[in-house]
Amino acid sequence: MADLGARYADKKLIIFDLDGTLTVSKSPMDQEMMDLLGKLLETKMVAIISGGHFGQFETQFLAIARYPAKTIEHLYLFPTCSTVFYRSQDGLWMKVYEEALSEEERKKIIEAFKKVFADINYQRPETMYGIDLEDRLTQVSFSPLGQKAPPPEKEKWKAAHNPLRIDMCNRVAKYLPDFEVRLGGITTIDVTRKGIDKAYGIKKIGEELKIQIPEMLFIGDAIYPGGNDYAAVEAGVEYIQVSGPEETKKVIRAIVATP
Repeated sequence: MADLGARYADKKLIIFDLDGTLTVSKSPMDQEMMDLLGKLLETKMVAIISGGHFGQFETQFLAIARYPAKTIEHLYLFPTCSTVFYRSQDGLWMKVYEEALSEEERKKIIEAFKKVFADINYQRPETMYGIDLEDRLTQVSFSPLGQKAPPPEKEKWKAAHNPLRIDMCNRVAKYLPDFEVRLGGITTIDVTRKGIDKAYGIKKIGEELKIQIPEMLFIGDAIYPGGNDYAAVEAGVEYIQVSGPEETKKVIRAIVATP
């Protein structure tokens, strides 16, 4: 890991996925990760991109973050697959852009899911944790166990039913050729406007901060074709794939230990 730190010492911007990388899925960030991120923010700009909405960032991270104002101004947030961009200014989180779907577009996406449910005679699980189809304004997200399902339950569902999720994703994509349809998180399927993905977010932050692709590093757990982090690879960003938050901590330690 020491060699790793030296290798990436010249990177100006470190970009992280949230769920499965900085935190357990939809769970608060632990204090050790919080401290490591604070240390990283002292010398690097940091961006976090997630399929979750801004409220999820608040629950998992912002509500418990205790960084100096000048430090947190180096942090950039991209909720709902980078369809929205927030940055801190004078202690407030300011919206830089929002790629909102129209009401007609959101209805079209929801109808596509309902058609797929009918096509395959999909039966919802007996135990649900909130709604499964969530309209996030900039994105529509399907989570088979509900949006508030505990991570262990989602892992069980994925182990038993991931081929079903992939099939559903492919079927929805056929109904929605003019949208981005991708696997997200442990069990989710996310839909945004065409061309709006993590690669788009990386391009936007590069423009905003005047940072070039070679000056960025992406860290995520789903960096494989079809994974919700793979768009970052397609953007040409150098990357590190991690297995979860504990491995992410090792990477951050290596980077912050480099003079």
